[in-house]
Amino acid sequence: MRFTIKTKTLSAFAFLLLATVTVSAQEIIDETTTEQAVDSTLTNGAMKVDGVAAVVGDYIVLDSDIDKMIIQLKAQGASLQGVTRCQLFGKLLEDKLYAHHAIQDSIQVSDAEIRSYVDQQIQQFLQQFNGNMDALLKFYKKEDEVSFREEIFEINKSNKLASEMQRKIIEDIEVTPEEVRQFFNKIPEEERPRFGTELKVAQIIVEPKVSEAEKQRVIEQLKEFKREVEEEGKSFRSRAAFYSDDPGSKKSGGRLPPMNRAQPRMVKEFRDVAFSLQEGQISEPFESDFGYHIIYLEKIRGQEYDVSHILLVPEISDEEVMEAKEKIEKIRTEINEGVYTFAEAAEEFSDEKETKYQGGQLINPQTQDYNFELTKMDPELYGQLQGLENNTVSEVLTDTDRQGNIKFKLVTVTDRIDEHDADYARDYLKIKELALNEKQFETIGKWQDEKIADTYIKISEAHRGCDFSSNWLKNK
Repeated sequence: MRFTIKTKTLSAFAFLLLATVTVSAQEIIDETTTEQAVDSTLTNGAMKVDGVAAVVGDYIVLDSDIDKMIIQLKAQGASLQGVTRCQLFGKLLEDKLYAHHAIQDSIQVSDAEIRSYVDQQIQQFLQQFNGNMDALLKFYKKEDEVSFREEIFEINKSNKLASEMQRKIIEDIEVTPEEVRQFFNKIPEEERPRFGTELKVAQIIVEPKVSEAEKQRVIEQLKEFKREVEEEGKSFRSRAAFYSDDPGSKKSGGRLPPMNRAQPRMVKEFRDVAFSLQEGQISEPFESDFGYHIIYLEKIRGQEYDVSHILLVPEISDEEVMEAKEKIEKIRTEINEGVYTFAEAAEEFSDEKETKYQGGQLINPQTQDYNFELTKMDPELYGQLQGLENNTVSEVLTDTDRQGNIKFKLVTVTDRIDEHDADYARDYLKIKELALNEKQFETIGKWQDEKIADTYIKISEAHRGCDFSSNWLKNK
């Protein structure tokens, strides 16, 4: 049996459960909470009694929460084969333990950011119901939109608190080279990890160039929007809703989640402009990788900035597309004729700033090295490389950028490492990641043991038969 890291948590579901919105009755309780809670969501007006499965600090977990988690996981396409209700219940207990101690440790989360995220979630939900709010509320057994939004808000806030608590627990954990060596050496040789076939991949990107006239047209249009708002009192929101090319924000009138100076998440060009504005000011047009913007700074609340923007993406003509295609076809020919190596052509001609000065070499975002494991490779990239011999240049491939604009690509495999047992020198970065994961899991496990012992926890009789991996029953 190959070596696997064992954890005290239901780690196989950790990412999925964080990404899934489980609409359930999670709430903060007071000292009068009993073994029963009332759920009045029945459509016939009758009152249904929903049992309290557990109390963890200031939070409760209802019996129905487990059922709703199962429904949500199945809706996401997750396989629950071999997963018990007790394991899912244990995951809910962990989440509440994290959230409770996040509050105790005064961890702050932005209500405005969470409400903005709720807005996005509601829009995503509505798309599944063809925009019919009544059908959405009926599906989730909610009486009105306000209560539905508030419940999703509380769930997201609890999840955010839990994730911030987990991040705080492990944020300073590191492993030394000696710890990595000891970790590797303690694995029996016959149980060492086996890594699949790995490829090193390089690419050349050629993008159609936007004409200067088209760029100027977009800039002048944004200047006109700015003038209409400032001089004529027109609505910035309505212009964003009608004209912005940002599909993620135009439905909310260009409104973006609050920007935090301490944790900026926008691209540098955007945040530099946003943080330079005064409250109520509209920026001049500026360019980012996404297109051209103007920003309206609505309010400054300490470190947080409430901003809206209008994005316009310049249009590319058919002639400019053809010029780009002809250019990359010529590059491919010259590589095959030996005029340039692939790396030389990438540095000379590629429009992708992130890779051109590395000979076009792609960096694996998971491992931060140049190796891509074949079985874990992005399916689109795998399809482009399938059947390609080492150092052979692909045919010209058509791709799209973040705005859906066409770009052209050449790819090549610069090295191939066959499937093999872990080698300390060659696979050091992967082994280091495994060692770090184990150390993080051990730290989280120790934290859980300590906090479970120090926290008020009550498990209902109906769930005391669960064989928990953690000491939730406090009988160890």
